Amino acid sequence: MIIRRLVYLALALALAALPLWLLWHALAAGGWTAWEAVLWGSLAVTSPWVGNMAASSLIGALVLFLSRDTLRAVWPSVARGQVAARTALLLCIRNEDTDAALARVAPLLDGLAGEGDHFALFILSDTPDGAQAEAEAASVERFRSARADAARIQYRRRSENTGFKAGNVMEFVKHRSVGFEAMITLDADSVMTAETVLALARLIASNPGTALIQTLIVARPALLPFPRLFQFGMRHGMRAYAAGIAWWQGPDGPYWGHNAIIRVAPFAAHAELPRLPNGAAILSHDQVEAALLRGAGFDVRLDPRECGSYEANPPTLLSFLQRDIRWMAGNLQYFSLLRLPLFTLVGRVQLVFAIMLFAWAPLGVLAALAALGNALSSNPAAAVDRGWALAATLAYLLAYFSHKLLGALEVALKPAERARWGGGAALARGVAVEFVHGLALEAIRAVNQTAGMVAMAFGRRIGWAPQAREDTRVRWGEAVRGLWWHSLAGLAGLAGFAAAGLVPFLWALPFLGGLALAVPLCVWASDPARGEAMVRSGLAAIPEERDPASPFPPLVG
Repeated sequence: MIIRRLVYLALALALAALPLWLLWHALAAGGWTAWEAVLWGSLAVTSPWVGNMAASSLIGALVLFLSRDTLRAVWPSVARGQVAARTALLLCIRNEDTDAALARVAPLLDGLAGEGDHFALFILSDTPDGAQAEAEAASVERFRSARADAARIQYRRRSENTGFKAGNVMEFVKHRSVGFEAMITLDADSVMTAETVLALARLIASNPGTALIQTLIVARPALLPFPRLFQFGMRHGMRAYAAGIAWWQGPDGPYWGHNAIIRVAPFAAHAELPRLPNGAAILSHDQVEAALLRGAGFDVRLDPRECGSYEANPPTLLSFLQRDIRWMAGNLQYFSLLRLPLFTLVGRVQLVFAIMLFAWAPLGVLAALAALGNALSSNPAAAVDRGWALAATLAYLLAYFSHKLLGALEVALKPAERARWGGGAALARGVAVEFVHGLALEAIRAVNQTAGMVAMAFGRRIGWAPQAREDTRVRWGEAVRGLWWHSLAGLAGLAGFAAAGLVPFLWALPFLGGLALAVPLCVWASDPARGEAMVRSGLAAIPEERDPASPFPPLVG
C-alpha cells in the first residue's frame, strides 16, 4: 500500500498545485493587492481537497478502464468463498413511509428465500410515540402477515432515539444479534438485490480480517429533473472516485452508513461512538465507525463495482439543501474527534476529507468576494492577466469536476458500456446538461452551506429530521420562501461584477448565474412533465432505464 499511496500523494499534490500556480501568474501580473492575496489564499486552502478529488478520480478511471476484475485490482488479497455468513438485514427507519420502505425490501427477501435461516430482517424504528408510530406498527404487521417468512421478520421501536441511528444499531448489536456473524445496514430508501447481498455475505465470511465492506451505492431511476440530473453526474463521478480511493486507501476504506455488510463481533467491541467534548451525540456516525474499526486493526474495504446497490436522492432542490445542511452539521463535528488516539493516519485523513467536503464552501464564497473586491478596485496592482486567469479557472474546474468527467470518459471509451448508456450522443448530451446543472448547484450549495455555518456559530442546533424521499412538486411560493436570498445574492454578485466591466461579468456568469436563478431552477427541476419529457428523450438516463432486467419499473407508461 505504501507505493500506491505515494503515487496518489504525488498526483494529488501536482493536481492541487497546478491551478494555484496558474492563478499566481494571473494575479501577479500587475503586482499584488490584499484582495488578490485573500483570493489566492482561500483557494490554496481548498486545493488539497480538489487535488484529492482529481488524483483519486484519475486513478479510478484508469483502474476501471484497464482492469478485468475491478475488485481484485483494488483488493489484491481478496478471497472468494461459497459459504455465506449468517446475516441480519437491518432496516433503519424514523418517521418514514413504512409501506414504501417495506415494498423496497420485499424483493430482497423474496430473492433470499432459498437461503434458509441465513438471512433475517430486523426493522429498527426510532419513530416517536404517536399516530405515526401506530401507523408504522400496523404497516409492519400487514407486511409480516402477508408473507410466508414472517418468522424471519422482527420489528422493534424505541420510544427515544438515543444516539440516533447509530445508537439503534448498536442496541441491536449488543442485545439482539446472537447467532448472526454479520449485518447489512439499510436505509428506508435502500434497494439491494439478493445476488449482491449473498455475494457480500460470502465475501465477509471468506475474509475474516475484514470488519466492513461498503458497496458502491448508485441512485435508482428518477423521474423529476433534479434527482435525474444529479444522479446522472454522480453515477459517473462515484464510479471513478470510488475505484480510486479503494485503490489507494485499501484497508482504510470508507463507510457511508448503509448498503454495507459489517462483521458483528468487532463492531460490538470497537465501534461504539465516543461522545463529543460537550457530551452531545455524534450525528454523522458512519465514517467514525469505519475509522474505529480500522484503528482496532480490522480492514474496512470498499467494493467499487456497480453491483445491485441502490438509494434514492432527494427529489427537489429544497429537500437536497435541507439534507445537505444536516450532513454538514454532522461532518463538522469531526473537528473535535481528530485529537482522539483511536484512529490510524488514513482514518484521520478520512475524517479531514469529510470535513473538507463542506469546509470548502465558505472559502469559495470568500474567494468570490475577494475576486469581486479586486475587480472593483481602482488600484493599478489589481490588474489580472486574462490568459493566465482563464487557464487557472479551467484547471480548477476540470480538477473539481474531474470525477464526473473522467467517469464519463471511461464509459465513452468502452463500446459495451457506451451502449448501456444509450450511445455516445446520448452520453454526451447528458454530460453537457448535467455539467451546467452541477455548476449551478455547487454555487447554490456553497452559499447555503456558508449561511448554515454562520447560523451554527450563532447557536443554531441542527439534528436529524425525516428526509423527503418521494417525488413532490415545488410551487413558486415555496421556492421563493426557501431560496429568495440565494437568488438575491447571485443577482447582487452579478451586478457587482457587471459594474467592474464586461470581462469580469462574463467570468462570473458561469458561477453566479445558477445562483441568481435558484428560484426558477428549483421550480423547473421539480416539474413532472419536464421529467417525463426527459425520460422519453433519454436525456440523463442511467443504464437501469434501458435494461429490461432492471429491478425497477418503467418511469413512464
